[in-house]
Amino acid sequence: MAAPTRKPLIKSKSLVVLVPYLWLLAFFLAPFLIVLKISLSQTAIAMPPYLPTFDLSAGIGAFLESLRELSLDNYAFLASDSLYIKSYLSSLQIALVSTFIVLLIGYPIAYGMARSPKAWRPTLVMLVILPFWTSFLIRVYAWIGILSREGLLNTFLSWIGLIDSPLTILSTNIAVYIGIVYSYLPFMVLPLYAALEKMDESLLEAASDLGCPPYKTFWVVTFPLSLPGVIAGCFLVFIPAVGEFVIPDLLGGSETLMIGKTLWAEFFSNRDWPLASSVAVILLLILVIPIVIFQNLQQRQQERNT
Repeated sequence: MAAPTRKPLIKSKSLVVLVPYLWLLAFFLAPFLIVLKISLSQTAIAMPPYLPTFDLSAGIGAFLESLRELSLDNYAFLASDSLYIKSYLSSLQIALVSTFIVLLIGYPIAYGMARSPKAWRPTLVMLVILPFWTSFLIRVYAWIGILSREGLLNTFLSWIGLIDSPLTILSTNIAVYIGIVYSYLPFMVLPLYAALEKMDESLLEAASDLGCPPYKTFWVVTFPLSLPGVIAGCFLVFIPAVGEFVIPDLLGGSETLMIGKTLWAEFFSNRDWPLASSVAVILLLILVIPIVIFQNLQQRQQERNT
């Protein structure tokens, strides 16, 4: 009886490898190329609101002629207008500070979950995920009722005698920080919990047996082993926070400057699709840089481990 050939297995493996590339091509590269093309176009007061448009039925000559009409004027305008530069810098600052605060709050929560009895852990994980069962927009709206001058927070602080007059928190950057920290806290807790939960506890026992005090054990053993979770959580919080639109629009004031709000205004208020696409392309490039750095660090770490 002839032995079965390995060719079908090889083909199935090739298909499995091919699937993520097809996914990236269909849902990342193709939309990005469309946005990039629009960013190189010029604004037109008509539908579609930009020129040139590619009409493949007109032939390859017309297509090449349309390519010559593309320009970098929108990118030059972004570089010359301080509004956009300030928006990018403000977004990066708010995202970095928010990520750091989320890490400070999320690490003790994840550590407590990982050190809790095993029977409790699924319930604790469910409690962390539970806010996702409610609409993101409703949860952010709820903070308006909490942070407004007549809201629950000012009422409580007045009731305990801590303040004499209501604080102005809503429509400030503080409200934006509160909204981002609250909304993205689970994105930090879950990867941290996954890293801490699978940590070998015999290492902690060995450090204790060797006379290492608890605080030093944490910095020498626990924290280094949880770094993959820390890095993953920071990326999961930082990347969406940079382009956040809903939270600064609802909780931030008119002086809150974030690139997500600017992008929305260019697309839907000014209807300047080419300029808005340029803003989106630059934002994507800013976000790709830390991802590439992270991948390089991961690759070097794997090479050292092997």
